[in-house]
Amino acid sequence: MTVSVVSAYGQVSVTVRDTGPGIPEHEREHVFERFYRVIGTQQEGSGLGLAIVREVVVGAGGSVTLEDAEGGGLVVTVRLPAATD
Repeated sequence: MTVSVVSAYGQVSVTVRDTGPGIPEHEREHVFERFYRVIGTQQEGSGLGLAIVREVVVGAGGSVTLEDAEGGGLVVTVRLPAATD
């Protein structure tokens, strides 16, 4: 897993890349629904993680996106407005 943080143009982006099985494109919007789990997944979990992430991030004025990672896996990017003085 790789995590990177970039601050530019009034926003902060946190990107997490993994090499896991990824999430099929047709299921990506559904993983933000509470208790939704990708069909056929062997991973344990409650199906709440990404739903909570999106609620918190959107509530703070940001966004969350999911993309395929080059070579396999998933890229999750959280964008938030940067704090102002």
